[in-house]
Parts: sequence; structure tokens; C-alpha cells
Amino acid sequence: NRRLSMLAISAAIALSGTLTFADNALDRVMKNGVLKVATDANWAPQSFLNDKNEMDGFDVAVAREIATRLGVEVEFVTPSWDIITAGNWSGRWDMSVGSMTPTVSRAEVLSFPEVYYYTPASIAVHADSPYQNVGDLNGEVVGATTASTFELYLQKDLTIDAEGVPSFEYLVTPGELRSYKDGTAALDDLRLGDGVRINAMVGSLPAILAAIESGYPVRVLGEPVFYEPLAVAIDRGDAEFNNKVAGIVRKMKEDGTLKALSQKWYGIDYTLSLIHISEPTRQAE
Repeated sequence: NRRLSMLAISAAIALSGTLTFADNALDRVMKNGVLKVATDANWAPQSFLNDKNEMDGFDVAVAREIATRLGVEVEFVTPSWDIITAGNWSGRWDMSVGSMTPTVSRAEVLSFPEVYYYTPASIAVHADSPYQNVGDLNGEVVGATTASTFELYLQKDLTIDAEGVPSFEYLVTPGELRSYKDGTAALDDLRLGDGVRINAMVGSLPAILAAIESGYPVRVLGEPVFYEPLAVAIDRGDAEFNNKVAGIVRKMKEDGTLKALSQKWYGIDYTLSLIHISEPTRQAE
């Protein structure tokens, strides 16, 4: 009937509009003169608001450099991590530079033009906690960011879709998994004391070390539990934008830009292959 026909037409138009956003991101960016980048405003040293209330950090610097090489300005937006990883952005932003691990499930809705660095994923506990080994946390309350690789690891459902990733084992079975909007929120609960809210959290080693440096009473427990290749992400289905971004990031590797940014923010070259990564000693910024 006529009503059903109109609904079908409306659905087709909506779908067409969605595909247009995905298929023409580069044209949109160049026309508007702005690259909209999704990242986190509370995840130092990757991305955070500095004392001037401006976005800062390693991921922010990488995004700014990509925009510069595109010849456009950069604008940052800060949706929640689960919304970013869900894909189907419909043009709300153009790219994620947020230290995202390419996983099999994420690759169903997102494309990963290029890995730009690698980090260990580690477990943090309160400085006064009794735990000596990762296995000591079996049955305890462990926190992680919602929809993150750290949460997937604790759920024993992590598959990383990238070559050269070292194999890993699930070394802890939490009695309770507590989800957080970001890693800083988990660290904020952990700093209150062992078991006050959580007993441990899984997160990025650089973020944990940055928290320790800023005075958080936490410590790293054991060796990294897995290693993450971290990539720029875009909505799936845009080969032109994918190839353009991939070429820019590769050039940033070749000319030493990514190495310099990594050393500035982490005190170590995290752009090296996974097998060369070791725990860093952060240098003054």
C-alpha cells in the first residue's frame, strides 16, 4: 500500500544518507576545512584537557599532525568509548585517534587505516594491596573501561585483528567485573584503597604509569597481560579516505614524527614492533 511504499522510500533515503557520509569523508573534510576527531578528554597522557582547558596528549598531537598534513584544521569531540567503537558514525565525526585496538568484532563496523603505535596492557592494584601475582586476583573485583580490549580480556573474549601480535593467556578470572566510562575513573576508584570499590583494574601501561607519576597510590602487578597494536579508525566502507589516512600515518613513521611524539609523551619509542617494547621510564615533558 501507499504507506508501506513511503516507508520503504524513507528507509532507502536514510540508508543512502548514511552511506554518503561513509563514502565521502575525505570530500567532506576537504570541503569544510575541518577534520573532526573523536577521542577521550580524560585519559592522560594519551588525551586530556590541560591547564588551559585545551585538548592535549599523544593522541591529540597525532591527530593534529594528520590534520596538518591534510591541510585542514582539527576539531575534537569526546563521545563515550562504547559509542565510538560501535561505528556507523553518520558523519558526526570523521576519525578516531584514541588508541584503539583493531579487533575482529570492531572490524565489522570500522576500518583501521594504519597502526601508529603499540602498548602493553597491564594490571594495577592499590599500593598497599597484598597481591603479589596476577592469579591472586581470581574471585576479586576488577575494573576496566566499558567496551575496551581490557574488558574483553577480563571477559575472556579478546581477539585482536592484527598481524604480529604476541599470543596471550587469560591469567585472571574476576569474581566481579566492574565497567567504567574510562580508565581514569577505574583508577580513581582503585586509589581509594584495596577493596573499597575494586581490587584491581586492567588498563594501558602508559596511563597507569602516568597516574603513578601524578601521585596515585597504585602499582603495576606482574608483567603485561597482553600487547596492543593501536590504530587510527574510520567508519567502514570508505577506501579513498582509508588510503589517504594510511599514507599520512606511514609517512609520519618514516620521517620520525611518530617516534618524536612517543618519546615526548611516554619517554620511549612505542612505535617500535611489539617484541621490542619494555616498561618505560617516563622523561619530563
